[in-house]
This record gives sequence, C-alpha cells and structure tokens, in this order.
Amino acid sequence: MSAHPPAIRVSKLGYVGFETPDVDRLVEYYTTVLDFTAVDTAPEGAFLTTGTDHHCVVVTRGDARGRAVVGYEIWEDLDSAQQRLKEAGYETERRSDIGPGTSDVLVLEEPATGTPLHLMTSQDPSGVEGYPPLRPTKLGHVAAYTSALNPMQAFYQDLLGFKWSDTVGDFFVFLRCNADHHAANFMASTKYQGMHHIAYEMRDPNHLIAMLDHLAKNGYRLHWGPGRHGPGHNLFTYHRDPDGHVIELFTQIDVVHDEAKGYWEPRPWHEEYPMYPKTWQVDLATVNQWGPIDPPSLDH
Repeated sequence: MSAHPPAIRVSKLGYVGFETPDVDRLVEYYTTVLDFTAVDTAPEGAFLTTGTDHHCVVVTRGDARGRAVVGYEIWEDLDSAQQRLKEAGYETERRSDIGPGTSDVLVLEEPATGTPLHLMTSQDPSGVEGYPPLRPTKLGHVAAYTSALNPMQAFYQDLLGFKWSDTVGDFFVFLRCNADHHAANFMASTKYQGMHHIAYEMRDPNHLIAMLDHLAKNGYRLHWGPGRHGPGHNLFTYHRDPDGHVIELFTQIDVVHDEAKGYWEPRPWHEEYPMYPKTWQVDLATVNQWGPIDPPSLDH
C-alpha cells in the first residue's frame, strides 16, 4: 500500500444488510415487532426504514448472515473519494444498480472480512413522515469480529476518517464518525467471524421500556440487559432476531459536542470528569456497570 492520502470523511452510518432464508419472516419481524416501514418489497428482499432516509436495513434472500453489507454516507463527492481510495491502493467499483434510493454508490471491500462497503453522498427520501410510538429513531451502530484488529482500525481511521472513541483491553475497539460514541466497533477474534451485533437507538428509557414490553408480547425475550455499558455508557438490551442475530436496543449513548475539547458531554453516571476516550480494563464494570454479565459478550 502507498502512503494514505487525506481520509475520506464518513458523516454517518447509512444502512446494514441481512441475508436470510426466510425474507417474509424477517420483514415481518422488522415491521411488526420493531415497527419499521417497508419502503420497497419484493419476493427476494426488502428495504426498510426508521425515518426519512430511504432505508437503513436491507433484507435479501440467502443463507442467514448479518452484516452482509454496510452503507455509509460521506461528506465529499464520490469522484474525489474514488480517487483517494485508488491512491491508497484500494480497488473500487462505481454502481448505479445497488437498489432503490441509492443511484450512485462507490463499492469497496472491507479488509480482513471482505464485507462490501457502500459509500454514497446521500439517499433518496423515504417519503415516511413522523415517528410512531414504538419505532427506533435510527440505526445506531454495527459491530463485527475481525481477525486483524489493528489494520481494521487503521483502515477506518486513516481511509474513512473515523475517530477513536474507546478500547476494551486490547481486543474491542469503538470508532465514531460523528458526535455519537460509535458507529462501528470491532472485536478481535480468531474463533468467530462476521457480525457481532446490530444496534438501534431508542429516544429515552421510557421509549426503550415500551419497546421491550412490545417485544415480550410478540414472544421475544432478552438474553442480556437492561444494563449500562462502560464504553459509551448507553443503556442496553440484547435479544435475537428470527435468524438468531444479536440485536441491541439502546439509549443515552455518549456524545462529543466539541471535538477540540475531546471529551464526552458530561453525564451523572460517568466515572471521570471530564470523560475522555480511553482504554478500559477488562472487568465486569466495563461490560455492565450494573453488574450482570452476558458470558458470550467478551468471548473472542
């Protein structure tokens, strides 16, 4: 690889893709249980949204696989981004046939995992107005396993302009592309590969509780939480979708309003004042300040 040119600046997480052997079942989960809107559907897949963007979840037919694709919006034009990636030694493809709502997309492979990454300047509007009482506000972050943590972190920071937020031990890193604590996080693993979990944001604790009651009525039980993480300090709950993928619903995640100051907006539950990005010890309080630990959560 040649020396990296200035980073492309990702502005936000756009969407995540799932492959599933039962499209109807997964679409029903998203529309009936999580209260998303299906903007575009077909026998082989669907595009679903929580709000004004055309979609934040893509469902396609295939073997059960989470994080089959990840889409990011970027600040600059795609011509400039494509040139920067070429100079850095990465192959890209310009596509106009990715799907509805995204007519111009730059595609490249994520190192180590080979996951397709889609870069775009924006999506078409979904036409969906307002927020029903239960629906999550947005796709919050996407977590994955990687066999090459340091190169993955360097790729996201040096090429895509992400900033480091926190690390747990030497194996779990959190990266942000805007004010939110993380949009992408990666766990080093030689045992697992693929998706770790996908997270959707709720407005506040009451909104989260309402959704948990709705999950229970539809037969979905939590396998971890409620609790509060150390890194990010978000309230969290975890359950599994119909294909067994881990889905996090969260609220109250840390935000940084002033990058020049570099610390998180103060919250009463912070351990330090001000609270800066740091490397956390591997202990129970890091994983969950409130106590109970999910055994697989640090299994890598």
